[in-house]
Amino acid sequence: MRVGVGYDVHRLVEGRKLFLGGIEVPFSRGLLGHSDGDVLIHAICDAILGAISEGDIGVHFPDSDRTTEGIRSTTILSHVMDLARKKGYAVVNIDTVVAAEEPKIQPLREAMKKALAETMGVNVNRIGIKGKTTEGLGFVGKKEGIEVYAVALLEERDDLA
Repeated sequence: MRVGVGYDVHRLVEGRKLFLGGIEVPFSRGLLGHSDGDVLIHAICDAILGAISEGDIGVHFPDSDRTTEGIRSTTILSHVMDLARKKGYAVVNIDTVVAAEEPKIQPLREAMKKALAETMGVNVNRIGIKGKTTEGLGFVGKKEGIEVYAVALLEERDDLA
């Protein structure tokens, strides 16, 4: 068994679509980033990459690479999952905490879990998403951004390598 921890944060800005957990969320602002800014997927990717000792997203998709500007985060997640499988690892479970004042996470949870499970090729029951506010504290509390913490548990599988 291998465990990885991921974290990511992005600023909310006008003029961008909001992608979260692999779905487009109807919202007045989106997350600023080199990619589509899907902070939930980025934290999950870093957790998986950490568990397989492959650095972080910036190693595989540097923000200095113009060819990946605007890339969908689901494409990044697919790449990370392929890398994990090639190294002989399978996801046991993913658990996440999304800190956001808005949009509310609970109404989006099942759609995000479904989109993530499809992209990752795992059962939806292997993915946990919890939404939390920061009670008005800090940049999240001021509705300036969204942050996500993720943990990935992977198992080594002989049939994958």
